[in-house]
Amino acid sequence: MSIFSIKSHRQGVVYSMPHFFILNKGNNSGKPLLSPCPNCFVIQFKSEEEKEHIYWLSYSLWQSKAFYQLLRGSVIPFVVLRDVKSCLLGGLNKVAENPAQFEKAVEALEKNYKQNLLLISNAKRMLFTSTFHKTSCVVLVTTGGKTRITFFGLGGT
Repeated sequence: MSIFSIKSHRQGVVYSMPHFFILNKGNNSGKPLLSPCPNCFVIQFKSEEEKEHIYWLSYSLWQSKAFYQLLRGSVIPFVVLRDVKSCLLGGLNKVAENPAQFEKAVEALEKNYKQNLLLISNAKRMLFTSTFHKTSCVVLVTTGGKTRITFFGLGGT
């Protein structure tokens, strides 16, 4: 089982060990971040491999809204450090029961994440082109669970 250290992030602190951040305020509490923000926790690890493992575990927990039930506060919801730590440890225990299934799910998440980034990049490029040429159109088409971008000209000036 991996060992990690989690604490509140302080602005200006530079971390030497592998680390990532977890947002602790707002409706996106629990979201893992690669860069710090004022309202986050920092999780430090002994190795880059452990960091990647816990990063994708926390991303999975955030996507499945596991942190949502831990939110406190009425105006600005937040999660407390001990709740985040217990949620991550619970997730680690479940992963330890079936590590092969978790690795398969992480690979699928990474693939989906990269595909979404590529689609966004292509859509931005096409929108930029269509904006300046005013003779083209961009259409997002979803069929069978796959999204593709179609770009075609309208003709004229």
